[in-house]
Amino acid sequence: MARRRGIMSDQLKEEIAKELGFYDTVQKEGWGGIKARDAGNIVKRAIQLAEEQLANQQKH
Repeated sequence: MARRRGIMSDQLKEEIAKELGFYDTVQKEGWGGIKARDAGNIVKRAIQLAEEQLANQQKH
């Protein structure tokens, strides 16, 4: 079974994890070590960032 490539870059996920305060867990245990809530918060924050970027593009 082919592994599906994620839409978010690892760099973006790492930046968001740092911002949300659980990057240390990612470093110690990998992405599998984070809580489902934290994974959901990464997605929410990524959507928020994308919406902000889109809104800024539409202003110009």
